[in-house]
Amino acid sequence: MQSQTAFTHIQILQDKIPYPLQGLAKLAVNYWWNWSSEQLSIFRNIDFEKWEECQQNPVKLLENVSSERLAQLAAEPEYCQQVLNLVTQLEQYLVTKNTWVDKNFPQDQLQKTIAYFSIEYGIARSLPTYSGGLGILAADHLKSASDLGVPIVGVGLLYRQGYFKQQLDSTGWQQEIYLDYQFEELPIELCRDTQGEVLTVTLQIRDRQVKAQIWQVQIGRIHLYLLDTYREDNEQIDRWITGQLYGSGQDTRLAQEYLLGIGGVRALQRLGIEPQLYHLNEGHAAFATLEIARQLMESTATFDEVRPMVRDRCVFTTHTPVPAGHDIFSRDQIAPYFTHYWQQLGLSKEAFLDLGNRHPGKDSWEPFNMTALALKMSRSANGVSQLNGKVCRQMWSCLYPNIPVEDVPIGQITNGVHHRTWTAPLIANLYKHYLHPDWADRVTDTQIWAKVEEIPDDELWGRHQRLQAALIAYTRLQVKEARERRGESSEAIAAAEQLLDPNILTIGFARRFSSYKRGDLITYDPDRARAIFSNFEQPVQMIVAGKAHPADEESKRIVQRLIEWSHHADIRNRLVFIEDYDMHIAQKLVQGVDVWLNTPRRPHEASGTSGQKVAFNGGINCSILDGWWCEAYQEGVNGWAIGDGADTDDTESQDRADAESLYELLETEIIPCYYDRDSAGIPHRWVQMMKASIRTIAPYFNTDRMVADYVNQMYLPKHEVSKRAKVGMH
Repeated sequence: MQSQTAFTHIQILQDKIPYPLQGLAKLAVNYWWNWSSEQLSIFRNIDFEKWEECQQNPVKLLENVSSERLAQLAAEPEYCQQVLNLVTQLEQYLVTKNTWVDKNFPQDQLQKTIAYFSIEYGIARSLPTYSGGLGILAADHLKSASDLGVPIVGVGLLYRQGYFKQQLDSTGWQQEIYLDYQFEELPIELCRDTQGEVLTVTLQIRDRQVKAQIWQVQIGRIHLYLLDTYREDNEQIDRWITGQLYGSGQDTRLAQEYLLGIGGVRALQRLGIEPQLYHLNEGHAAFATLEIARQLMESTATFDEVRPMVRDRCVFTTHTPVPAGHDIFSRDQIAPYFTHYWQQLGLSKEAFLDLGNRHPGKDSWEPFNMTALALKMSRSANGVSQLNGKVCRQMWSCLYPNIPVEDVPIGQITNGVHHRTWTAPLIANLYKHYLHPDWADRVTDTQIWAKVEEIPDDELWGRHQRLQAALIAYTRLQVKEARERRGESSEAIAAAEQLLDPNILTIGFARRFSSYKRGDLITYDPDRARAIFSNFEQPVQMIVAGKAHPADEESKRIVQRLIEWSHHADIRNRLVFIEDYDMHIAQKLVQGVDVWLNTPRRPHEASGTSGQKVAFNGGINCSILDGWWCEAYQEGVNGWAIGDGADTDDTESQDRADAESLYELLETEIIPCYYDRDSAGIPHRWVQMMKASIRTIAPYFNTDRMVADYVNQMYLPKHEVSKRAKVGMH
């Protein structure tokens, strides 16, 4: 049954909003505004303080702003025209038949929907459905699919408390705070049938019947459907299946992945959507393959008969380059969930559990591995960078014992970023003027990016400095508020105003804190690091952000050690940690830092994308040769490589060598280049490297190219994959 989603937010908001501004209601319920030409300004300019209080949630803002303020704006012709122009852009965007897909593919190739499954989506700050890179990548995938006209729908879960809010105590130890989100205040809508009843799906979880309701999020042309079990007709324990992202232990994790995979397929059926293909983003959604098989078996076929049909309809992306990072569940955990299910598939318990076995038919004691299930049940699989593809082929060669490792059927499509979301308006306007008015639609055109060299050095540097000043002002405010919350002294609170210096080389380091990412590598030799940061003539400063998983004690200690190190008298204002890392903080950082530091133990970084965002804003990468940086790095041209790119199992020697390499780069190359200025204060050598970073990285490491690669290599029917269509060439 096709849903009849009633956009009640629009109706409610339009009753409050004066007539000249009623288009704001339409904009508020489609996250397209998040990467439109106006980006945040259309809502921020209504009431900046309230906009921040509402976590940049336009629906909540419009519901809470005063009628007097709206009346004032309705009397401002320029603002009314801005709203009208943006609504016109949105309406044209939604109905255009001139997308990349329209131009390059006949309807019979990409006619039906592609269902994209992910356990998290980082759409915007206001939607609590993400924790880190996997979710940001999934959201950027949907945004570019919308821009290119790829017929995708997203499927995921809606979490009552999202991921945790991070606070540091007076010792620098991470505290996790969980807050309930009010879904009725978010830019989302419950899906309803033609009688107005909320659409639900029912699943048997253990011995209970659990209902999940379906929410819809509009992301440009794309619909994202999110399942939520927080309903009064569910048992209390089942309401909290979708309570927290990555929280509450393994049993809840299993229930979430059961809901995502099996419930997600049923939700699409309930919505009247018949996908031509299912794309599983990581192993969390692998149970979807079993539900597809079960539905195909309703015509009395056997599991063995439908299995090739399931494989032909599923593709799989794996990100995690270490075996311990893949979701596994003990056989005792799996059995209560699937006792009824393997019977419906006509399988014995042993045959069912063997579907998740890394060594089929051999080690019956092995836990159930979600990645193994996804690989066995998908026609195509890929890693997310060239190195990651190689690592994954080695890791999963056990599933393909009769073929050479290099022929293991796992390819690679390197991740990118959604440039419209992550490029600062100040820089985007520069591109529009010097590169091409439609640069964002031609992002993969290397000839356009070659024109970066035509941007005057002082203009690029000046805009970068403005963004850095904004970042530092924001950082000071965040630290001041954190100190006030902890009840620190008035002197310490006032001192927050002196943190950092807009004229000093600024390094950014922000990501999920995990031990392999080595967030404290820069302090490996504390005395040498302190000498670098506190150098009187050419000092360095660093802004750090990131969350450790609540159960990851070692990563919490890394955060704490960084905080302790920053308290040394020589560098008290030189290293600052921003609490509660989220998309908003990420945007500030990638748009404002000089150097982006990335220090994973190679080859544990699947891809990484934060450094790509930095490049679109003129920042320069200094990274281990891991993930995407292996492909992007050009020695002496567009950034710096830490270490020699060799792999070793001796983590201590690798840490020591990489720290030495980092210090050497800072002392002999990075710092001297940054402080080499002309009489006007312009670091021309540095600006040339900024331009090289933009020119060499932007045309390839974007999600327009990435999604086009997925279409050409994964989504098209097998007999069509050789017919490649490039993005951005006109």
